[in-house]
Amino acid sequence: MTRRNAFYAQAGGVTAVINASACGVIETAKRHRDRIGRVYAGRNGIIGALREELIDTYRESPSTIAALRHTPAAAFGSCRYVLKDIDENPAQYHRLIEVFKAHNIGYFFYNGGNGSANTSLRISQISEKMGYPIQAIHIPKTIDNDLILTDNSPGFGSVAKYVAVSIEEASRDLAAMCETSTKVFILEVMGRNAGWIAAAGGLAARQQGDPPQIILFPEIPFDRDHFIDHVRRNVLKHGFCSIVAAEGIHYRNGTPLTSSLQTDDLSHRQLGGVAPTLASMIKHSLEYRYHWAVADYLQRSARHIASATDVEQSYAVGAAAVEYAIDGENAVMVTIERGKGKRYSWTLGKAPLGKVTNVEKPLPRHFISGDGYGITDSAREYLLPLIQGEDYPPYNNGIPVYARLKLQQVPKKIVAGFET
Repeated sequence: MTRRNAFYAQAGGVTAVINASACGVIETAKRHRDRIGRVYAGRNGIIGALREELIDTYRESPSTIAALRHTPAAAFGSCRYVLKDIDENPAQYHRLIEVFKAHNIGYFFYNGGNGSANTSLRISQISEKMGYPIQAIHIPKTIDNDLILTDNSPGFGSVAKYVAVSIEEASRDLAAMCETSTKVFILEVMGRNAGWIAAAGGLAARQQGDPPQIILFPEIPFDRDHFIDHVRRNVLKHGFCSIVAAEGIHYRNGTPLTSSLQTDDLSHRQLGGVAPTLASMIKHSLEYRYHWAVADYLQRSARHIASATDVEQSYAVGAAAVEYAIDGENAVMVTIERGKGKRYSWTLGKAPLGKVTNVEKPLPRHFISGDGYGITDSAREYLLPLIQGEDYPPYNNGIPVYARLKLQQVPKKIVAGFET
């Protein structure tokens, strides 16, 4: 059988472990040199294919590729770029197929969230119609944990661990100073429509009354008066109040608590500013001293405190994508399947992309406490296994040592450029 090359790309917001998936793809493909020639990585995601900016991953040393497993962010560059419907912009798809043909690419591995799942499906379908079939396998990744048909999404376990540890440590600081100083601390975390990350903060509370005493979820409409009263009662009872707030919380009519007029390439309004907004409410209503912090990029790039379970699963889904492609699978997403026993276990599966795209998985209501401000035992049972274990990167002089790639591009074969 004629060998064909593979295209791998990273999409959307990065995670602490997305490069572990890249490592899984590259190392596994090398073990199948009889079927896969080389693995080319797109510089800055799908844009790399459109611009014919292909990185030859086999020009990197085996030790560098192995180091990807403990390196955060997206080593080959990521992007937020959405392919239009073919009727709107057929030139994009003709360009992709032209580039894939020129470089003998027959396998497409896209590592990302819901948008990249949709792109993978389109590539599979349209390449078939254009007479140059591409086997497209979606490799799941999102800190939001909102992909359906998979138990969890690689990247989430590590951000969940970071948030749980961070609110635990900050709350201890708060408790130590609350008598004469700050009484309220607010940690703003990511989560536009789904409160999975915010829920992870609840893992810090080991018994009733432990911080965080308040978690604000996008799934629960925000009630200002009820919130202020809850803060007041917790300060009176405990001396302080620790809060985790998802950036996407909104009022009952759907209006976000705060957002920017700026939008991204997905037409999403830029979120942020929830923590200072909540702090202002508390100051105005209760006159408590406060501090707030925004986890932002720190939560999704914190490889130094990654979950060992997350690292292992992230590598595994990358490796499985290659195995599935070699077995002839097409237009599927690699999935993580949770075992049914009391002791946590997991296996890999697959789901058709047609059932995955354009659907988000919200935090189930039974994972949220009755008062809407905490998590239930069911949520804890689901979340705890995902943050287990430590997988520290190597250190030198007190600083983590991460992979440094050469990022050598393959010579272009198509004269004409392409504007993205």
